[in-house]
Amino acid sequence: MPEDTHTSVAIRDAVAAVRVPVVEVHISNLLAREPFRHESIVGAACAGSIMGLGLDGYRLALLHLLERS
Repeated sequence: MPEDTHTSVAIRDAVAAVRVPVVEVHISNLLAREPFRHESIVGAACAGSIMGLGLDGYRLALLHLLERS
């Protein structure tokens, strides 16, 4: 298994098990950071991912989830 942004398989499994959409949010742009942070186990189980937009990422994720409901 590569070293990922989130290496917790338990968190990934929990996200995959819930029946509500989940958006992964990263304050920083992971692609501008160390190479081992470029891949996410958790992100593969999410409806989408937002990165590099600072705290605005949380607001955008909530707006997206509200519009989906």
